[in-house]
Amino acid sequence: MMISKKMEEALNQQIAFEGYASFLYLSMATWCDHKGLQGCAKFLQRQSEEERMHMMKIFEYLSDVDGFAKTPGISEPPHEFKTVQEVFQSVYEHEKKVTQSINKLVALANKEDDYATQTFLQWYVNEQREEEAQMRTVLDRITLIGDGPQSLYFIDKEMEALNKAAEAAESAGEEA
Repeated sequence: MMISKKMEEALNQQIAFEGYASFLYLSMATWCDHKGLQGCAKFLQRQSEEERMHMMKIFEYLSDVDGFAKTPGISEPPHEFKTVQEVFQSVYEHEKKVTQSINKLVALANKEDDYATQTFLQWYVNEQREEEAQMRTVLDRITLIGDGPQSLYFIDKEMEALNKAAEAAESAGEEA
């Protein structure tokens, strides 16, 4: 099965988008770590790894459909942020852009009657729904905590709780 050149190019653009997200979240993790927010840093490191996995899935898919995945040049992400709230608002905004990009890929696959790519992209559609929902929850919790003197401590503790929940879910998934 061969993929169209147009779809191959669009998927390669998505590879670059996922790669940038991975670097962006890693940069944010480093900023959080530097600020003593280890829970936030670990959460963002996990997000960075997840984005890299998303990128690699597309590499593998393109190979499976006789396409050619290109290793992208990735722009340097920002390294400075004003607040932890700004960091997580930026993550949410970036995830919404990724969702729009995935939706455009689905529309192109539909237009081209590319059923294999439509099926492949459904995983991303579901993943983006989950990621946007998770980031809205994080932002809601940050808003509830507020920005008082101990807010960073409580935000970091909240992120550590999410890390532990994710690790428990991963362990349960491995045992199944």
